[in-house]
Amino acid sequence: MNAQVRLEKEGHIAVLTIANPPANTWTEFSLSQLAESVKRLNQDPDIYALVITGEGEKFFSAGADLKTFAEGDISTATTMAQAFGNAFSALTGFRGVSIAAINGYAMGGGLECALACDIRIAEQHAQMALPEAGVGLLPCAGGTQNLPWLVGEGWAKRMILCGERINAETAERIGLVEQVVDKGEAFNKAMEMAQLACNQSPSSTTRCKQLIMSARTGRGHQDGWRMERELFVELFSTDDQQEGVNAFLEKRKPEWKNR
Repeated sequence: MNAQVRLEKEGHIAVLTIANPPANTWTEFSLSQLAESVKRLNQDPDIYALVITGEGEKFFSAGADLKTFAEGDISTATTMAQAFGNAFSALTGFRGVSIAAINGYAMGGGLECALACDIRIAEQHAQMALPEAGVGLLPCAGGTQNLPWLVGEGWAKRMILCGERINAETAERIGLVEQVVDKGEAFNKAMEMAQLACNQSPSSTTRCKQLIMSARTGRGHQDGWRMERELFVELFSTDDQQEGVNAFLEKRKPEWKNR
């Protein structure tokens, strides 16, 4: 079976392309490919950042092919829900910085993929929606959980309960994406941002991301501050801590080891 998720590496950056034309829809196979790819990247100490984009100029990803659910089979629904959950949970847990280059339509599971990333860059013509309730379904890959965290309850309800589709400009205004760029420029901007992330200590970035994400769990400030102090001290058992400080004092570029 041909790869529906294409993985390449450029220095310390991994590039993952959703490649299932014409709309880059997700399948059980491509979702398993995504989960496996992230697992391998987490085991590769030379990879610090991940950029995800869609093949072509029109679609980032249109989500799942609705034909999959046309027969109303509960077993199929269970399998796909688990596949979506495993894939996007793995993406959320990527130890480095993940950036979605939204180069077109991001619908349903396509948008949920972008929501599982740390940062989102959208092109001007991009359209985003979670339209599942309009066809008798619901977002089952993190949409109901991640979207309110980013845009607030009101806009999440507009998009999920009312099926409102938004353009890139609105997405940026409400905090769904971090930046809007010209058509054809999302990937370049995402790579530029990924390179900025690669300039940081990967050992520090992993722990910073862990702390930021922990705020979503309802962890109290006191517990969060305790974790900050503990992970700060933990960094002193890494090679990157000494390298970073000494490189600064010696006025040179640090050489990270990710350990």
